[in-house]
Amino acid sequence: MNHPLEILRQTGIVPVIRIESASDAVPLAKALADGGILAAEITFRTDAAADTIRQMRRAVPELLVGAGTVLTPEALGEAINAGAGFGVSPGFRPEIACESVRRGMPFVPGIMTPTEIEAATAAGFESLKFFPAEAAGGVKMLKALHAPYGNVSFMPTGGITLSNAADYLSLNYVSCCGGSFIATADDIARGDFALIRRRAREVSDFIEKCRRGRSEHGE
Repeated sequence: MNHPLEILRQTGIVPVIRIESASDAVPLAKALADGGILAAEITFRTDAAADTIRQMRRAVPELLVGAGTVLTPEALGEAINAGAGFGVSPGFRPEIACESVRRGMPFVPGIMTPTEIEAATAAGFESLKFFPAEAAGGVKMLKALHAPYGNVSFMPTGGITLSNAADYLSLNYVSCCGGSFIATADDIARGDFALIRRRAREVSDFIEKCRRGRSEHGE
């Protein structure tokens, strides 16, 4: 079985999802999987997050479901108990990130500055979330951050769309991107899972096209 961080890399653009009701978890999971998406990040910004992760995993076992916006030890515990396959945070809080490792959960802490990168790498983390990507300077900023930290890979999130994702994914130190446009809170609330399925397929096709392009260029 592939490591969760490798599955995120294969997925290319990971849906970052805010969901208000766990009753939508199963049709959401099926829509993503039918569209070819291998992973999803359920943000702990609503009370439905833990139950959503639990139900999505049961309904579609092949879908890697992780926890996003993990800000407190309580949220970390809920995510682990729900069976989350990975965790993500917008910033770096050492006690939470290190506790996730102690408990066996792959974790991607967030950074935006060199100081935060150094704190995270000193704690043993080399896969980091660059957030908020576009607001913090986008690809240009990410290139500048990477220059002195060649052993680090990044998961840019924040303002990522299909129109700019290729610019990030062309960088060999970008493992994947996070994108909230694939399954928005409004789409889910309306029950428009057909639209989510179409977007997931569009993303899957886009990632495959990116891979073919990099292969043809010998990357």
